[in-house]
Amino acid sequence: MDREKVKALLEAVAGGAVTPEQALARLRSLPVEDLRFARVDLHRSLRHGVPEAVFCQGKTPEQVIAIARRLAEAHDNILCTRAQPPIVEALLGSGLDCRVHADARLVVVKPRPTDGVGLIVVVSAGTSDTAVAEEAAVTAATMGNRVERLYDCGVAGLHRLVPHLDLLDEANALIAVAG
Repeated sequence: MDREKVKALLEAVAGGAVTPEQALARLRSLPVEDLRFARVDLHRSLRHGVPEAVFCQGKTPEQVIAIARRLAEAHDNILCTRAQPPIVEALLGSGLDCRVHADARLVVVKPRPTDGVGLIVVVSAGTSDTAVAEEAAVTAATMGNRVERLYDCGVAGLHRLVPHLDLLDEANALIAVAG
């Protein structure tokens, strides 16, 4: 449950649409839900502004779906990272609202527009860094930020960044990805 949903629940209690007992029942499952194979952090967005991400590597498709489904009941923009094709196929067949970002090896469950904090520039050293750079870029964009990408700048080729110094100065944050 995020701040807006907690606030809406409190307003519903104040307005009489929800009883205090009903509100307590909704809040009782907070902050962590035990799925036996995973303890899902439902309060992460209250503490950090974004919900818990699902790191798919090493998980079965069924585990990823169960975790993503529970998180999507409480939040929007659930990031399923390092998602290999069997996981992607399972998520797409799960009935969850999914947006696939193949180059980033990432699936966003329940994608919704959100407000970010500004411009994030993702800079990668080489072509082999593209998947990780895209994961960072898609994550930042999903969080509502404007994202610019400067890929294959080279570890020894920092002169390739000179034409982009104004963009780098404008950025609220830089993410550097190098092998």
